[in-house]
Amino acid sequence: MRKNIKLTTAFAAITAATLGLTACGTASDPGNADSGTADTSKPLVVAASPTPHADILTYVKDHLAEKAGLKLEVKEFTDYVLPNTATQQGQVDANYFQHKPYLDDFNQKNKTTIVPVVNVHLEPLGLYSHKVKALKDIKPGQTVAVPNDTTNEGRALKLLADNGLITLKDGVGSAATLADITDKKGLEFKELEAATVPRALHEVDAAVINGNYAIEADLKPAQDSLALEKADSNPYANFLAVKKGNEKDPRVEKLAELLNSPEVKKYIEDTYKGSVIPAFGAAK
Repeated sequence: MRKNIKLTTAFAAITAATLGLTACGTASDPGNADSGTADTSKPLVVAASPTPHADILTYVKDHLAEKAGLKLEVKEFTDYVLPNTATQQGQVDANYFQHKPYLDDFNQKNKTTIVPVVNVHLEPLGLYSHKVKALKDIKPGQTVAVPNDTTNEGRALKLLADNGLITLKDGVGSAATLADITDKKGLEFKELEAATVPRALHEVDAAVINGNYAIEADLKPAQDSLALEKADSNPYANFLAVKKGNEKDPRVEKLAELLNSPEVKKYIEDTYKGSVIPAFGAAK
C-alpha cells in the first residue's frame, strides 16, 4: 500500500514563513541536517513532485530499498518552491523534482545552497492543445500559455521558436523571456505558474506544459503533444538534490545508486513509454 505523505496547507505556510529565518541559520540549529550530525538510522525523507518523481521513489521504496538497507519516506509537493525551502531548512533530507537551470536560478534568488547529487530522468517539455490538431493550425490571434518561472519560460519559448511559431533574438536560447521575441507572428501569450498550465489548457488555444504536469493531467507527451523537446544534449535532466554538505550522507549515496539502477531504468521505460526518459549519471 502506498503511504506517501501529502503536503498540508499548514506545513506549506510554515515553510514559506520561516525561510528567511532558517536560511541563515548555523550548523547547530535544529533545522539543519548536515551529514556529520544526521541520524542515519532514521528514514531518508525525500520531497518530490507526485509524477513521475514520487512514483519512481515509491518503486524504489517498495522493490529495492529494503534489500539495500535503506529506509525511505516520500513527501509529495505540488509546486516548485517548497521542496527546495524544506530541504534547505532540514524539514526533509533531499528532494527530487528539478533540473539544473532551475536550481541555479533558485539558489541565486533565494540564497539557498541546494546541490545536485545524481541525474535520474528527463521529462521532455511539450506543446499541447485541445483546439487544434497540428502545429500548422496555430494561427495569428490565438493565445499560447507558457510557464512563468524563469528557466521554464525560456525553455518553452525555445521550443516554440524551434518549431517556427515565434522568432527569438539571436543567442538568447533557453534564457529567453517574452521581451526577447522579435516576431510573435500574431500570437498572444499567457504566463502562468507551471503547475496551473494544464488546468488552463481548455481556456487557451495551446499551452507549453512541463512533462510531469502533463502526465498528471492524463496527457501522454509522446503521443498527445504537437511538439516535444528532443532528448539529445538536453540540459534539463531531473536529479536527486540535497543541501550542500549532505552529499556524503550514506542514505543519500545509497538512494543515488538505486535511482541509477537497471531496475529503475526498466521501470521508467516500461511505465512511461517515452514520455519520461532515463538520464542517468553524475549531476554537475
